[in-house]
Amino acid sequence: MNDLLSIFLKSMLIDNVVLIQFLALCPFIGMTSDTGKAIGMGIATSFVMVLATVVTYPLYHFILAPLNLQFLQTLIFILVIASLVQLVEFYLKKSAPSLYSSMGVYLALITTNCAILAVTLNVISKEYSFVESIVYALGIACGFLMSMILMSGIRSRIKIANVPAFVKGTPILFVAAGLLSLAFGGFAGLIK
Repeated sequence: MNDLLSIFLKSMLIDNVVLIQFLALCPFIGMTSDTGKAIGMGIATSFVMVLATVVTYPLYHFILAPLNLQFLQTLIFILVIASLVQLVEFYLKKSAPSLYSSMGVYLALITTNCAILAVTLNVISKEYSFVESIVYALGIACGFLMSMILMSGIRSRIKIANVPAFVKGTPILFVAAGLLSLAFGGFAGLIK
């Protein structure tokens, strides 16, 4: 149990997919202008991330590896992720049309979100068991959602702050993201 908690906390805080690994910066910058959109994108991406791990792990271990087809893993994993994103799109279109329309092109971009592919490849390279893989994916997903919410809060403060003209807009967002990344770097000694 301690190992699973360690994997979860390490993947969420120490190896944060956005602030430490610098993956998924497009939705991190593009979808955090509004907290509702940030939470919606974070939950949709998290769902796809965990489900992609649940699907790709057995595909790799029970089909690709035994047939010596590991060289196809990236292609197969991308196809699985694209299919799962289509399922999320259909679900959001039916159940939450306002969120679906507000997310716009960013919802389709979940397919190309490198963080999702990175999680599916990392669980293979780290040689996690199936349960450890799910815990790892949940930790990364929670870290992604937390990053989105934190940046959304920071952006709401930046809107009312007196920001110098030369860093207004996107530059101040990357400065804030860099400072947030430095703060998350402080978690490095938390778990061995």
